Amino acid sequence: MTSASTEITTSGPARLLPGAPVAEAVLAETSAAAARLASRGIIPSLATILVGDDDASARYVGIKQRQATALGFASPHEHLPATATQDDLHRAIARFNADPAVHGLLVQYPVPAHLDYDAALQTIDPDKDVDGMHPLNMGRLAVGVPGPLPCTPAGIEALLAYYDIPVAGREVVILGRGATLGRPLAMLLSQKRPTANAAVTVVHTGVPDWPRYTRRADILVAAAGVPGIVRPEHVKPGSVVIGAGVRYDGRRLLPDVDEACAEVAGAITPRVGGVGPTTVAMLFRNAVRAAERANQ
Repeated sequence: MTSASTEITTSGPARLLPGAPVAEAVLAETSAAAARLASRGIIPSLATILVGDDDASARYVGIKQRQATALGFASPHEHLPATATQDDLHRAIARFNADPAVHGLLVQYPVPAHLDYDAALQTIDPDKDVDGMHPLNMGRLAVGVPGPLPCTPAGIEALLAYYDIPVAGREVVILGRGATLGRPLAMLLSQKRPTANAAVTVVHTGVPDWPRYTRRADILVAAAGVPGIVRPEHVKPGSVVIGAGVRYDGRRLLPDVDEACAEVAGAITPRVGGVGPTTVAMLFRNAVRAAERANQ
């Protein structure tokens, strides 16, 4: 990794862009959509599958189940033992795929090491894939066909729209090319919509002079998963910085964006509570939209 220092003019402290108000707005719309379906006798449903006894995974599933209840969703769940085989997992998925009362399905990640998560993902009915990561849904995104959207990219677009940050015609640079974030976000923000329609560049740590790109960005999305990789000298003064990449040291969150960037950026997501809340909200938006499509 190479970084070049440049003279910068600080404009901070930056305006904070927390994700919680965005998530609340999305969930309010989702709750209203669920109520409209319920008035027709249709209860939207988000099913979950948990394999093993990982405490963090169990907590995450519990959070989703409680949120489902609050929104008026059904939340069927199957808990498989850590010794479950790939076939056991595929059979559980097949049962939810075949159930017309289930509109969305999520296999909690990670799964035990002996299981192939990607293989399991490909057996999910694409119309019920609330993560939006099935290969068919990635293809739908690429050609602009309606379907479940990848949750973190969709949450970032919603966050920018909520805070009235202009995207159309502006230069967006995404640092990170991962299949779950960088690549789908590039497709999403380059589509012709009022909340997108940007000039998008995807760069990564394999590019020796990547800061040359990030320093010109009107909107910089850090999605590399390298703690502290984005520092003040990599940021265009007054720009918008979205921290989407993280790693964990135990329970301690290590974001891609150094906190000192807030002294340079015009607006920035907080270290904790940025895109995380919007990602969860998008799971439920995908599920309620799947229920609407299934009952048109």
